[in-house]
Amino acid sequence: MAEVRERIARAARDADRKPDEVALVCVSKTYGADAIEPVIEAGERVFGENRVQEAMEKWPALRARHPDLELHLIGPLQSNKAHEAVSFFDVIETVDREKIARALAAEIRKTGRHPRLYVQVNTGAEPQKAGVLPEEADAFIKACREIYGLEIAGLMGIPPVGQQASPHFALLNQIAKRNGVGALSMGMSGDFELAIQLGATHVRVGSAIFGPR
Repeated sequence: MAEVRERIARAARDADRKPDEVALVCVSKTYGADAIEPVIEAGERVFGENRVQEAMEKWPALRARHPDLELHLIGPLQSNKAHEAVSFFDVIETVDREKIARALAAEIRKTGRHPRLYVQVNTGAEPQKAGVLPEEADAFIKACREIYGLEIAGLMGIPPVGQQASPHFALLNQIAKRNGVGALSMGMSGDFELAIQLGATHVRVGSAIFGPR
């Protein structure tokens, strides 16, 4: 944890940014409470989970002991899980189609909970990967805001494996700026320093903290 924190701080300073401008999302998917507890004790409070059901099974007891935790959903969301996602997560990073936007809007109205919402952008246009295509992102963000009344707080992206990440991070930053979106969730264990240089406000780090899965 100390090494990861220092790498984040160094990357921020190198980019003429303040280290506290970059939030660390500890990716705890597939890890149990016994592996997560030491990370909480080390001072981390923001965690990312891929699956709604897995998170709902392991986090209630941890949250009871640590009520200031913040949970991010960073995996694909199915519309039939919208109620659980809105009720359980503080941030949903994977809004990527109108069916999800519609379901989230309905649940937000019903529950009165307002998790922060990020649009996931598939910057590499990979057919197997979730996310709105870059050329459709502006229209989708506008629809989320104007049709469904959603406040879009950020964008999230995952560059294609084997490709240089910097053009994908730069593209995500450009989309965010022209749409007035403040948060950028990009960069993982292997490339988060580069993401910080290119404007990341949140980096999602799993294996560098917990070890290989």
